[in-house]
Amino acid sequence: MPKLTKCLSVAAVVLAAVTGAARAQQDFPTKPIQLMVAFPAGGSTDIAARIVASIAEKALGQPIVIVNRGGAGGQIGWTELVRQKPDGYYIGFINLPATNTVILDPERRATFTEKDFTPIINQVLDPGVIWVRADSAYKTVQDLIDAAKKSPGTIRAATTGILSDDHLAILMTEEAAPGAKFRLVHLEGGAAQFKEIMAGNIDVAFDNVGSIVKRVQSGEVRALAVMDDARSKFLPDVPTMKELGFPAVISSSTRGVAGPKGMPGPLVAKLRDILKKAMEDPEHVKKLEEQGLAIKIMIGDEYEKYFAETHAKAKKYTEWAKNRPPM
Repeated sequence: MPKLTKCLSVAAVVLAAVTGAARAQQDFPTKPIQLMVAFPAGGSTDIAARIVASIAEKALGQPIVIVNRGGAGGQIGWTELVRQKPDGYYIGFINLPATNTVILDPERRATFTEKDFTPIINQVLDPGVIWVRADSAYKTVQDLIDAAKKSPGTIRAATTGILSDDHLAILMTEEAAPGAKFRLVHLEGGAAQFKEIMAGNIDVAFDNVGSIVKRVQSGEVRALAVMDDARSKFLPDVPTMKELGFPAVISSSTRGVAGPKGMPGPLVAKLRDILKKAMEDPEHVKKLEEQGLAIKIMIGDEYEKYFAETHAKAKKYTEWAKNRPPM
């Protein structure tokens, strides 16, 4: 084959491939989209995912199928997510800072880094909260901190898992109140926290607002403080740690949608726009508020910046957690 003819043939193949890829992006989606949740069905991430998916799929014109890949604190699901083709047909929820600490903890031996995700849009920012049983002797955060100073390592404080946002929140509290040391008890999620608190096996829980709003309203538990800059609309009578003199104790769990790295810009933009409209839909807002979940839409540079800042903060406390004496 003459050299010129060969070059023209190669160019034609490349042009066809580029044109085909462009057409595929323009026609996207032509089949169902899988939306992975890295936790079992029934949790707050799963509930919120199903709500937004049911609204967004109407605009996309294709079903959005929720795929639960629970296990290893989210690591199984996120490992599967980053291994997918970046064609938009398999996306998933990332939970910050849980995703960050899986990456940062050397013992987890994660096969992915923060650079292996394409952030698309954040849905929820669920502030941290400190709570006790309704009849607890601890009426305020100061009561709790005073006890943790007087008898270090005896106040049993529950998290929803090692290096979860709740675990980091306890470390932040100890840092902000020198001399206070809690006895850490790592449990499997909010249901286990509630069970152990009510049984009297745990003194205090570090958790998220969305997990306990209804139990506060029913009078079963007492919220001592919200770990955010402003009071929660769901717990308006509960002070923030900032109000109580601990402005650095800011903790939350965010739930947002991401894909594997390398997703083409047009696909990211289309998914972002569809999901954003779904999250702004009154039905979505109403249903999430009924769950006590605060919507916090972040896209583009804002979301990428939040991811980076959360990763940096999580790195500090992950390293500290590794060096903290067991107690």
